[in-house]
Amino acid sequence: MQLKGFILLVGFIVTSFAWAETDHYLWLEGVDDDKALDWVRAENASTANRLKSGPLFDELYTEAKTILNASSRLPNVYQEEDWLYNFWRDEKNPRGVFRRTTLAGFASDEPEWEVVINIDALNEKENKQWVFKGMNCLQKEPEHCLVRLSPGGGDAVVMREFNAVNKIFVEDGFYLPLSKGSASWIDADTIFIATDFGKGSMTESGYPRIVKRWKRGTPLAAAELVHEGGPTSVSTGAFRLHSAGGNIDMVREGKTFWTSERFQLIDGSKHHLEIPVSASINGAFQGRLIISLKEDWTRADITYPQGAVLIADTSALHADGEGVIDVMIEPDAATVVQSVATTDATILVTVLENVRGRIYRYNPGSEGRWQRTLVDFPDNGSLAITSTDDTSGNFFARYESFTSPPALYYVASADWQPQKIKNQLPSFDGSRYKTEQYFATSADGTKIPYFVVLPKGVKLDGNNPTHIFSYGGFRNSLTPTYSGSYENLSGAYGKLWLDRGGVFVLANIRGGGEFGPAWHAAALKANRYRAFEDFEAVAEDLFKRNISSPKHLGIEGRSNGGLLVGATMTRRPDLYGAVICGVPLLDMKRYHKLLAGASWMAEYGDPDVPEEWEFIKKYSPYHNLSNGVDYPAVFFYTSTRDDRVHPGHARKMAARMKEYDQEVWYYENLEGGHGGSSTNDQLAYRLALAYTHLWTQLK
Repeated sequence: MQLKGFILLVGFIVTSFAWAETDHYLWLEGVDDDKALDWVRAENASTANRLKSGPLFDELYTEAKTILNASSRLPNVYQEEDWLYNFWRDEKNPRGVFRRTTLAGFASDEPEWEVVINIDALNEKENKQWVFKGMNCLQKEPEHCLVRLSPGGGDAVVMREFNAVNKIFVEDGFYLPLSKGSASWIDADTIFIATDFGKGSMTESGYPRIVKRWKRGTPLAAAELVHEGGPTSVSTGAFRLHSAGGNIDMVREGKTFWTSERFQLIDGSKHHLEIPVSASINGAFQGRLIISLKEDWTRADITYPQGAVLIADTSALHADGEGVIDVMIEPDAATVVQSVATTDATILVTVLENVRGRIYRYNPGSEGRWQRTLVDFPDNGSLAITSTDDTSGNFFARYESFTSPPALYYVASADWQPQKIKNQLPSFDGSRYKTEQYFATSADGTKIPYFVVLPKGVKLDGNNPTHIFSYGGFRNSLTPTYSGSYENLSGAYGKLWLDRGGVFVLANIRGGGEFGPAWHAAALKANRYRAFEDFEAVAEDLFKRNISSPKHLGIEGRSNGGLLVGATMTRRPDLYGAVICGVPLLDMKRYHKLLAGASWMAEYGDPDVPEEWEFIKKYSPYHNLSNGVDYPAVFFYTSTRDDRVHPGHARKMAARMKEYDQEVWYYENLEGGHGGSSTNDQLAYRLALAYTHLWTQLK
């Protein structure tokens, strides 16, 4: 999920559901209003006083900070020409350094890192609170790069041209002011830009709807219009896909979160691509487009099935055009394509097979057929390609599991054998634990997989403190990682939870992407309740297996997962002993009016359409709270600078629950964006609060 100015609304009357009254907490939607911030500071102080009353919080905070700042953490690297780049935070550099080394240097025991940008030093020099959001460079020309910097950690960024050879920001170079926009290099003197061009240039979701081509040395106002999308579309953007067989310039207009119109730019003219609006374009290979289908597509007399991956001549996708479309990957009930990476000579595909990672290499064969070869990585874990070298085809991949620390492998095209070159030292002793995969039966009979990490020899007596993490939306897949969740936590959960006697559960409910487009579509809009039923089925299955019981079961979700735990908490408060609800959506009557919320109506529905509000109101957590019901204790956390999911959701829900005399712990970081933290210390603080909450409620 993914700032425009917020106008405080007053006097909004809710007349269509359980409590027909004025929402007297609307004032908490004023992000930076003094009254709202006074409330936030008071709640933060109250939570800090409560959680820091004993030694537990201090112990957990120290452990979390030690793990998150450990020098043995695995650096996440990506390759730009002869350099490997990495962004690194530690106690010495809390805001981080963007640094690089050579491939040979990285393979050594103690790589010599060259600092490219020191964010702490930049902030001190410019008196800012910049959060580094990445750098992208013109292919094979590292003197032409764009650095993205966010004030406080939100999604909106400032883009500044940077010379990565001389390690300096380019005076009078390309510069884009704060916006949730995008920029992509065309050549050394030209970029595609989508940004805030002033009144009327942004969509209702807060993203740019206008794309232009900007030449160096000309004012931004003189940039040439490439495409103008509609105000009700989600966003627009343009980019160049590089391949050995020729580059392809593309325009994408996101009509909804899940549908897009695509155009190819050829010699200044725009050609519509005749592909399904639900399809995804994964990249270019030897001048052809790679396309993943999310629904069946019938073209002429051929039907390509949902889940297939195609490779097509661009000419074949133009109206009345001629060309060839080949099927590269046939869909498989147990196999789901996660990502596609291209190099000049080969295509690398990461898949999930029953929620376990695999990487396959695809090469062209005869008569449009494709040869597939498995790259032999360890089994039963999570795999991700982190970087590729276009010319050689060599690549880096990260492997990890619930109990195995992340390791970085280098695969050379000479033999395609993965070589481990770096691994994180363990944050906890994984040999003490076992991982099981079970299946719960949901209300409609669907089998829902979930992983359980538990001590070897554990007593199955229903008394084990158990922590479920889930998400269930936006095609996001949850896989076995050393962090438990999708955050990079370097194994902190093992020390803060498992080693203290806890059991961890990861639930792969519908709405996610673990089993392909249909698994996601099964919980869209009117069927959202299925994700909640799946989650509840996992909880009840844990009880049947005597792994845990309601008073010992804590649940956690963030963002859409915050909606998940908020909804199931109000549906079935009897199932849980504690809830962690992070950066959540909770007021589903107003979510589409707050920040980027309008972009998610393809996922949840439009509350302003009466028939859609009918199914949304049945689970909207803010509207389903009832006075007199005993809810589990909830820890809410959010960020004032979250410009994706409005902090008003968590603020209002917490305030209403406190009005109903429920036990609520609340923490709002005054920076951090949707990720919730801008430094490792901030993240350690939030983790310590969360686990103190669980141990306090579930022991």
